[in-house]
Amino acid sequence: MRQIISNLKILFYHRDLLFTWTYRIIRGRYQQSVLGGLWAIIVPAASTVIFSIIFTLFVPVDTGETPYLIFSYAAMVPWTLFSSSIGDMVESLTSNINLVSKIYFPREILPISALLARLVDAGISFILLIMLMLYYRVVVNPMELFYFPIILAVQCCLSLGIGFFGSALHVFYRDMRPVIILGLQLWFYASPVIYPLSAVPNSLKSLYSLNPMVGVIESFRAIMLSQQISGSVIVPAALLAVLILIFGYWFFKRAEFQFADVI
Repeated sequence: MRQIISNLKILFYHRDLLFTWTYRIIRGRYQQSVLGGLWAIIVPAASTVIFSIIFTLFVPVDTGETPYLIFSYAAMVPWTLFSSSIGDMVESLTSNINLVSKIYFPREILPISALLARLVDAGISFILLIMLMLYYRVVVNPMELFYFPIILAVQCCLSLGIGFFGSALHVFYRDMRPVIILGLQLWFYASPVIYPLSAVPNSLKSLYSLNPMVGVIESFRAIMLSQQISGSVIVPAALLAVLILIFGYWFFKRAEFQFADVI
């Protein structure tokens, strides 16, 4: 615990570098792209439209009174943040070889910056979600929005834990990226993004809820659709996210001393 507090103090001391590097990532991403920040909307929106066509016209999915487009996009926003940030964090060390090998600074700044930069994309996607909700006249209960920072914190803990672990492992095994891509694809279908939690058989729900993204997605969707947040899914998700963060950060700091030599 004392070592963790010490590491956090060092990270806080280098907070200017953290924010500067985050800004550099955001500026580079948007300046080098013709569409810039629109990609933050295009990617999840395109997937949502395709799923809406499939699960509305061909294989209807019961989402109650909520239009399927809203139902699925409300889940695509947190999922896209999760999957894109994981991909960026895993490559955050190996894509900055010169920086890691020649300059001393807390290495965790790189994966954390990757996550912070993706939060900006998520904010842009969130704006589109609000516009869609206004169009379909889906009302949000303002009181439910107080839970939003908690849900976001749970997701960030989960993402950071996986990102720390994956980025450290990627330094030693460069074929981690295809493994991560495959894992995220499988994880997507194992999460209630394109189908409701009610579609999962009752006999499997206990096992299914061990997926921490179930709690994140269901809670985020509940907030946006003015539904009641279920403690049976968000509490296990929060506990698992914290455990994954602790393990991921421990693994990252344990391997940190070898980064410069291996890279």
